[in-house]
Amino acid sequence: MTKPLFMWAGGKNKMLKHYAPYLPNAIFNVDSYCEPFFGGGAVYIHVMNNCNITHARINDINPDIVSIYESIKNNYDEFISRVDELEAKYIPLVKEDRKKLYFDIRHEHAWDYEKWSKPTEAATLYFLMKTGFNGIFQINKNTNGRYGTPSGLLNQKDVVYDRSVVKWWHSALQITDIRCGDWKDAVEGCPKDTFFFFDPPYRESFADYGKGFSDEQLIELIEFSDKQSNVMLANRDDSDWFSKQNHSMDYKHFDVYYTAGRRKKTDDGHEAKKAREILLYKMQK
Repeated sequence: MTKPLFMWAGGKNKMLKHYAPYLPNAIFNVDSYCEPFFGGGAVYIHVMNNCNITHARINDINPDIVSIYESIKNNYDEFISRVDELEAKYIPLVKEDRKKLYFDIRHEHAWDYEKWSKPTEAATLYFLMKTGFNGIFQINKNTNGRYGTPSGLLNQKDVVYDRSVVKWWHSALQITDIRCGDWKDAVEGCPKDTFFFFDPPYRESFADYGKGFSDEQLIELIEFSDKQSNVMLANRDDSDWFSKQNHSMDYKHFDVYYTAGRRKKTDDGHEAKKAREILLYKMQK
């Protein structure tokens, strides 16, 4: 079983066990998939591995993330070569030197990226995300409005990334239309029975990656979702806001613990913060 290319705050990898009873599988008449708030793509992996998908469409508003997927799809060899080059420099180093290398590469990615091809730039960002802090995509002024996340634990032993995972993504993305923009543009023209999975920014989000998402926009998304035959919409719902909206979708709540960016400081360190997520869904077999 493969996995997302990188850790992503708000990613749904740990939620799949909760979603499994409601997700489509091979017995559903679903061959088209659309995910307009893509991020790390955990649900995409499940759908591609368990359904007879012949066409998929993914979208994210973050152009740097989209560039990683496009480069793996269309420029696999160049992408892999660059990550391997950085990995070969990084692995032999002690932690202090790894940290220096990380910030040197981050600075180069922030200020000197125009010298690179798009696949090389995307691969460099991928390396930073694999060695950065806890799946956070931070944008800083001192990094030219580009990726500015601090270094992570820097404790990798032999490899920074799993090439077999990247290879799986290269294969899966061949039948996937990759877009960058607003979710409303991403859903336009999808076949009638497309399975949509929506994972918009959390209400009152602690990390919106530079892009806010208002309650009015969420209501518009709920209204669109309610008109679909096969759809899931996930979010945080500590206040029952989603279940109080006007829609005909079923819903389930799940208790979760956030470990990226939401940990509460205690005398013994930090503890994950408990929250509640909601899944709105409608599936037609």
